[in-house]
Amino acid sequence: MSLQIARGREAKPPLRSVRRTTDARPQLREATEANAIAATAPVAVLAKKTALRFPVNPDTRAFYKEFYPGTSTVEWNDWRWQMRTRIRTLDELGRIFRLSEDEYAAVARHKGSLPVGITPYYASLMGRDDPSEPLRRTHITTGGEYIRTPGEDNDPLGEDHDTVAPGIVHRYPDRVLFLTTGTCSTYCRYCTRARVVGNPGGEYQFSIRQWEQALAYLEAHTEVRDVLLSGGDPLTIGDDKLDWLLTRLRAIRHIEFLRIGTKIPMVLPQRITKDLVAILKKHHPLWMSIHATHPNELTDETTESTARLADAGIPLGSQTVLMKGINDDIGVMKPLMQGLLKRRVRPYYLYQCDPISGSAHFRTTVEKGLEIVEGLRGHTTGYATPIFAVDAPGGGGKIQLAPDFVVGRDGDDLLLKNFEGGIYRYPDPGGTLGKGKGKLKLAAE
Repeated sequence: MSLQIARGREAKPPLRSVRRTTDARPQLREATEANAIAATAPVAVLAKKTALRFPVNPDTRAFYKEFYPGTSTVEWNDWRWQMRTRIRTLDELGRIFRLSEDEYAAVARHKGSLPVGITPYYASLMGRDDPSEPLRRTHITTGGEYIRTPGEDNDPLGEDHDTVAPGIVHRYPDRVLFLTTGTCSTYCRYCTRARVVGNPGGEYQFSIRQWEQALAYLEAHTEVRDVLLSGGDPLTIGDDKLDWLLTRLRAIRHIEFLRIGTKIPMVLPQRITKDLVAILKKHHPLWMSIHATHPNELTDETTESTARLADAGIPLGSQTVLMKGINDDIGVMKPLMQGLLKRRVRPYYLYQCDPISGSAHFRTTVEKGLEIVEGLRGHTTGYATPIFAVDAPGGGGKIQLAPDFVVGRDGDDLLLKNFEGGIYRYPDPGGTLGKGKGKLKLAAE
């Protein structure tokens, strides 16, 4: 018995050209009838209900009244309107932001993948007069993007080398990365896949044929138990298509759980509709890794989006890229980690910025990451302390790093430093950890 039948549903086809089964047709008719009934409901009632479905923080409301006059709350809270109305051109940027000469020249010069793309909602969180404002710096092109320094590469993690089927990167023994789309709702300037996302003319295109080839690979490789959907951003895919893909993946018996990597809850929280949450909930066990950058992202809207996901039983973790002048300060990182935890998002990874071409102006030293972790550990709950990792260039995978709290040894005692700098003994007969670091005289001795 297939997993779909056991769960009492059929996999929904992604396109009209794909043949539907007989059992799927009544469901389609029911949905059509429901839409027809909804269409006859009083417009004012529907608009009012839709408007109340999602909060709008006061600063954002003031923003869209100024820059998108005549836009209703219903439109503003429609994620498709947000996608259609993304800020994509130099003229649109100039209408909203006071661009510096550097920004203006850099945007005008850009060609190819990783275009500027900012949802109106996310733009409302940015400094319109200050080019150094953190969120603005991560999304508006600057001249630093055209400077290539030693060690940088267009594919720094060697993903192309480990691609075994369309969209499937198989690097680790029991898990794969599934690149489902080349579309994001916003384009981060430090993106490790800058070479492939947002290609002009092809951003919205995806191939079911390629998805089928990827699924065939997964069906054949029974060692794969964990699939991470990424891209682009998987949550830019429409509900029916996403449901179809998740259902197909769930039908592969050896795949134990699914993960979705996304920035949507931070940059387009309106996408986390009740319909989407209902779809995701069907496919447990399903986990979500949310890309968070700065405390300024923690608004009423993101609080609502993460609450909907958490209430649906989806375990939420965060991934944060460490960036110079943006979040490389404990005074920024601690409220970000604590704010995520309050929203039921467990800080998971703090990443050293990948050496993507043109990223030197974003990258800190590795020591800075260790300093951040040391500033969190013991100074806030362990749940708010992420793992610091370097994704090794060339395809080496994630390498976890941590501050060294081993001071040395004194006979059978291991000497350890705590978060306050105090030195403590731990009886460790027969151990060798710390040997060669010498004996440090304890403060109490």
